[in-house]
Amino acid sequence: MRNLVKSILISFFLLFNCNSALAFDFAPEVGDLAPNFQLEGFNKNIKTKKIWELNDFQGKWLVMYFYPKDFTAGCTLEAKGFSELKKDFSKYNAEIVGISADNKDSHEGFCSDKNINYTLLSDPEGIISDKYGSWIPPFSDRNTFLISPYGKISYRWISVLPINHANEVLKVLMKKI
Repeated sequence: MRNLVKSILISFFLLFNCNSALAFDFAPEVGDLAPNFQLEGFNKNIKTKKIWELNDFQGKWLVMYFYPKDFTAGCTLEAKGFSELKKDFSKYNAEIVGISADNKDSHEGFCSDKNINYTLLSDPEGIISDKYGSWIPPFSDRNTFLISPYGKISYRWISVLPINHANEVLKVLMKKI
């Protein structure tokens, strides 16, 4: 029985490590044009917006991060980190967008309950997550992309840890300006 449990644990470890490596191989490189997207989402400060796309952020820096699921511990930690630094990102002409497979209603509840003050987008089929090398069905992998005001990938973080991640991204943005 111990060997079976050990084998299962090793299999899960290899599965998740291989998927992260695959995500890294398929993620856009620094200097590439950011893949376009059109996704439904939620932002508690914008009541009329139905669909967001990359062009909505033209002329601004865009922090676009992919995360697995609303209301989970790591995702909440990461989302709140970006919320707490939203004003600092704004000083550098940067918007923040989170993308997961959760639907708009889940995002609305998450934003309300956790006081998330930026846009969360829904990618239920993982189509956009896949374009960014961030799809491990049925969830998005935790990757972040800093997109320049001209629509190019300026920096990327692959399979990040949520703790202090928003601070790391802000430090890189400050160096890019």
